[in-house]
Amino acid sequence: MSGRARVALCAWAATLMTACALLPLVDPATWILQAAFLLAVQSGVGAAARRVPLARPLTIAVQALVTSVLLTLVFARQQALAGLIPGPQAFQRFADLLRQGGDDIARYAIPAPLESDGIRLMLVGGVLVIGLLVDTLAVTFRSAAPAGLPLLALYSVAAGLSEGGTDWLWFLVAAAGYLMLLLAEGRDRVSQWGRVFGGTPGGPGGEQGGAVAPVRTGRRIGAFALGVALVAPLALPAMNGGLLDSSDTGVGSGAGDGGTISAVNPLVSLRDSLNVNENRQVLSLETDSGDISNLYLRIVSLDDFDGTAWKPSKRHITAVPDGTFPTPVGLGPDTERVETRTTISAADWYAQDWLPMPYPPSGVRVPGSWRYEPVGMTLVGDHGQNTRGLTYEVRSLEVQPTAEQLAAAPPPPAALKREYTELPDSLPEVVSQTARDVTAGAANPYEQAVRLQEYFAVNGGFEYDTQVKVGSGSQAIARFLRDKEGFCVHFSFAMAAMARSLDIPARVAVGFAPGSPQADGSVSVGLRDAHAWPEVYFEGVGWTRFEPTPTRGSTPSYTLTDTPGSSVPDPALPSRNPQSEPSAAPSASESCTAELKKVEGCASESAAAAPVTGGSAAKWYSVLAWTLGGLAVLLVPLVPMLWRLRARSVRLGAHGRTEADAGPHTLAVWQELTDTAWDLGIPPEESQTPRKAAARIVRLGHLDAGAAAAVHRVADAVEQVLYAPRPRPTPGLTEDVHRASAGLRAGVGRGTRLRARFAPRSTVRVAWAVSARWAAAKRRVVAARPTLRKTSGQQS
Repeated sequence: MSGRARVALCAWAATLMTACALLPLVDPATWILQAAFLLAVQSGVGAAARRVPLARPLTIAVQALVTSVLLTLVFARQQALAGLIPGPQAFQRFADLLRQGGDDIARYAIPAPLESDGIRLMLVGGVLVIGLLVDTLAVTFRSAAPAGLPLLALYSVAAGLSEGGTDWLWFLVAAAGYLMLLLAEGRDRVSQWGRVFGGTPGGPGGEQGGAVAPVRTGRRIGAFALGVALVAPLALPAMNGGLLDSSDTGVGSGAGDGGTISAVNPLVSLRDSLNVNENRQVLSLETDSGDISNLYLRIVSLDDFDGTAWKPSKRHITAVPDGTFPTPVGLGPDTERVETRTTISAADWYAQDWLPMPYPPSGVRVPGSWRYEPVGMTLVGDHGQNTRGLTYEVRSLEVQPTAEQLAAAPPPPAALKREYTELPDSLPEVVSQTARDVTAGAANPYEQAVRLQEYFAVNGGFEYDTQVKVGSGSQAIARFLRDKEGFCVHFSFAMAAMARSLDIPARVAVGFAPGSPQADGSVSVGLRDAHAWPEVYFEGVGWTRFEPTPTRGSTPSYTLTDTPGSSVPDPALPSRNPQSEPSAAPSASESCTAELKKVEGCASESAAAAPVTGGSAAKWYSVLAWTLGGLAVLLVPLVPMLWRLRARSVRLGAHGRTEADAGPHTLAVWQELTDTAWDLGIPPEESQTPRKAAARIVRLGHLDAGAAAAVHRVADAVEQVLYAPRPRPTPGLTEDVHRASAGLRAGVGRGTRLRARFAPRSTVRVAWAVSARWAAAKRRVVAARPTLRKTSGQQS
């Protein structure tokens, strides 16, 4: 295998190894196989084009063309000409898929489903683009060190989206791929002009300076790039929501408005929803249920509590089951239940990604594209689907447990109990201590849950207040227990946390409390009916609703006190049927008076969360832009240093072992010596002969005898190239330059050395070269004008 073919293979492997950092983001990870195959075809086309050989720009163009054909074949075959050639329809298809992918990554949790063609195009297409850049730099232009920058960009995006855990493993894999590419390129470069360790040792450590120059440059830039890869993810902007949310997704306000413990994305502050001036209708319901007091519409459940935020766990989603849904977890055959049907119509302005439904649903008929999350039994929109203007039908179960069933419930499964009783170490001790005090003497988890509910709703002295500011963070629940003011978020979050501290499985549900009956028999659910409530798990019954928020919602019948002097229903007595008694709370009315509003006498509102209609989650292109922008900010100040390292590597590692290239090699070595002296404060004198220039460098640089002799040997070799009829190769020139450079650096201060490294003066040659090329281009244009005029005159 030739050296360039080996570098091409290593470039393919390095790109693929870096792309492995994206594997935790999508499930299943089979996309990497498709990307590997397409990347191999792209690299093979580049190898064939270079072997022809084609010019470098043509090689890149051919690879880009083949890449576009490959992507068309995979993602837009039906829209392409002859199934291969991309046309306007194919590019429109790509735009649609990218838009779909942006929507999907803002909605799906990690890992996102691979069945999303938009996400798959972003993954495979992104890897191919990065692979083309790496192949271009490392193989076509023979510069493996700068090829680390696109690899770094790919890894930084993956690290910024990852949730941690195995990040160190993917970093090691990506770093190994990059270092392998550097070593392959260094081996190819030094193999072009002789043995790696041949010649007389010279330079620091006795190494062959010319042999190690490319390797040394690769090590320096490689170490810099790997260091940036470690730091760059820390500088990325915070990303919230869906796939981009690694830790902080949750409901309510943050520290800015201080109103909640935290909040869930697709919902905004519950307090803001309650404080709206107009209680706009969100949903209209038609149901065959005989009692709407238990008709809570559930959107999503929050079961992951980290001390600061309650949020949904990252779970897989599947296709919506046909026909009847599976039986809810924990619901046994002995628990009474009644199936009801509810037709729900959403307002035209209400765009919610989750589908509000009575819990537990047993079946749903809904138009559009939806997905099913089986653990929470919720539906989430797919490919941008939401509830705006939607009408759908839900079959649900009215589960009617008795107090004695709940009191006699057996222990829950160990795995479920372990998951739903987990609490962070940061939770203040006062939370669990208060829970133990409130439930002292309770005989079972059911009695404990009822006492917690009554503590908040009846006898604990708590007041409902949507204007309260109790802050956020691990002390939020402690402040709420101390100040005893808040709304449904505080009550539900606090009760769920306290239940968990008692080893009772608990979670928080977010949705809408029962709405207001209308004259036409329908039920109107307003914005202020949005609500949050705790759910407690009992084996044989399943997830059971409790209502700790005072004056909001409806108290479940199985928690009402039936015996004087007891805080829980008497298991010996039958449970009170909610249908046998009218609700004590008046129905909400749009004509609620201002006086009642002032004293919060209107029963229509329940603390709630409003839907997010726009969303502020960072999109993939925003993340990529920030990443590239951050890299640019880091790299721009270092461009002179990188250019200088590259120039030194090319000059000292150039050819010069044969008579044919002795002249170019000697002149390149001389230019490197004069540029090094220039960087260290000795500007060149172009009018001087090489011998006089060498004497000037020795004098101004205060060189010792050994370094001075090295400078004069290089000058003598230059004079031979300039004046000898047949110049011969001069051995040891690279070592002479290293020895002279070391002497020059030893004669200056640290500040001068640092400036020479990070802001070398000789980089002005780049500006001179650009100016010269621009002038030459203008001369060619001017010279071509008379010819064009003459040709035009002859034609006329």
